[in-house]
Amino acid sequence: MNTLLLTGGRVIDPANHLDAAADVLIVDGRIAAVGPEAGFGAPAGVTRLDVRGQVVCPGLIDLHVHLREPGQTAKETIASGTAAAARGGFTSVVCMPNTNPAIDSAGTVALIRERAERQGAVNVFVTGAITKNLAGEELASIGSLHRAGVVAITDDGHCVQNNDLMRRACEYARMFNLPVMDHCQDYSMVTDGVMHEGYWSTVLGLRGWPAAGEEMIVARNILLAELTGASIHCQHLSAAGSVELLRAAKKRGVPISGEACPHHFTLTDAAVAGSDVFWRADGRGIEGYAGLGEAELPRWPKYDTHFKMNPPLRSARDREAILEGLADGTIEVLASDHAPHCDYEKEVEFDYAPFGITGFETELALSLMQLYHAKRLGLNDLIAKFTVAPARLLRLAKGTLSPGADADVTVFDPDREWVFERNVMGSKSVNSPFYGWRLKGRATVTIVGGKIAWSEPVQPARI
Repeated sequence: MNTLLLTGGRVIDPANHLDAAADVLIVDGRIAAVGPEAGFGAPAGVTRLDVRGQVVCPGLIDLHVHLREPGQTAKETIASGTAAAARGGFTSVVCMPNTNPAIDSAGTVALIRERAERQGAVNVFVTGAITKNLAGEELASIGSLHRAGVVAITDDGHCVQNNDLMRRACEYARMFNLPVMDHCQDYSMVTDGVMHEGYWSTVLGLRGWPAAGEEMIVARNILLAELTGASIHCQHLSAAGSVELLRAAKKRGVPISGEACPHHFTLTDAAVAGSDVFWRADGRGIEGYAGLGEAELPRWPKYDTHFKMNPPLRSARDREAILEGLADGTIEVLASDHAPHCDYEKEVEFDYAPFGITGFETELALSLMQLYHAKRLGLNDLIAKFTVAPARLLRLAKGTLSPGADADVTVFDPDREWVFERNVMGSKSVNSPFYGWRLKGRATVTIVGGKIAWSEPVQPARI
């Protein structure tokens, strides 16, 4: 019998409105009991983990990741990407379809699911493409993708520009009870922009990417969700106007939702210009760095391609709006948009570098710093955005510690301080802007299906 008992932790399970000191008993890959008395029912020989002073919660879910397999394994593989996810405290990830070939057929879905079963350190859920080859011209076989087991459809990395085609996709998705996830980007507005259109794009001489390019598609998606009744999820929101649109639509009961990524609510477009312009004049830095001396703050060169994202880092006003949207519940989900790239791809001029950064191993800490430690959200509400909210959106039987549920559990210390360095990366790629940052909050144990997928080097005691 495979048994594990977590003792002494603070158990937070938003799905069951639980926040209390309790033990968690796991038997044969399932949650057997949660509560002060859970240990009394533990069988002889149970493996005990003392997690006093730490938080025990349902396994964290990241519903927006790029594992790059098949076709781009120089950047990441299912094995390396899921290993990085486990180190970050994530027990389930949802991979995007912009692979090579794109995930637009049942055969490719089957390939990824089979490989994830053999090589994945955590649960891997698959999304299917909205259009064939992500070209935005012809619908993929949504029914076949549904039968193959996809949990949503999206052309992430691309955005369907044809509004009628998107409407038909929403109608099909509703028939199969699949959410539609959309990368909101109007190409006619964005054109060849490489950073947020504003003061710093002008100063740096880089082509601007207006926030309206995102907001137009968010507005389009709200109208389509209202028209078709399909559940549409707006990915990696970055603009203040997008938050305002989403807030108003949700008040009307439109089936629309959104997610935010830590880089968009931690950084601003000023980072592209270097640290000399990024920090406030009083030297305290952004939230999470209050009290540090100026010499302790991270430093970056100008035009650092690790700050090139899609959508781009935006203004301080946009960043604050994203934080407000997370705090008031307008934005329900936190996600990484983990986007690994090879070193040589980023080591070029800013204009030519690919968009995206890795995110698994900094996602939890940055979210804790900007939301919990900055007193914008309580731990219960923050954890909900990583657990019950994504599980509900994608109709996953995850995100809970209810007895009988899959034993996917994350243990983390919200107050653990550590410095993010390249040598602690589990990912195959190292394209992150956060190296050298002193972070606060870290996963210590990740349990998937009742088995420890990753933990700090602490030996469990057997009795």
